[in-house]
Amino acid sequence: MKKITAALLAGTATLAFAASVQAEPDGEAIYNQACMACHMTGAAGAPIKGDADAWAPRLEQDMDTLYAHSIEGFGAMPPKGGHVNLSDEEVKAALDFMLEPVL
Repeated sequence: MKKITAALLAGTATLAFAASVQAEPDGEAIYNQACMACHMTGAAGAPIKGDADAWAPRLEQDMDTLYAHSIEGFGAMPPKGGHVNLSDEEVKAALDFMLEPVL
């Protein structure tokens, strides 16, 4: 009986871990940790979150281009804003969060 209980607990822990790994990235949390320093101050020409005029020329491009620039780097922005440990999905979630106020 103890072996069955241990196996069930291990299986439950594995499922819980798998569910947490597959959860959608938190764009706001990623922005706060990795993007805010530049996108709140406009450092090196970074468009400020919520500044429709700064984002307007960027929004004229398609989202695939904006995502590619965010992931690969563009101008003064290094790839993934210098946070190469971020996944592409996390970078996209942060960009989506930044764009919410101007869409």
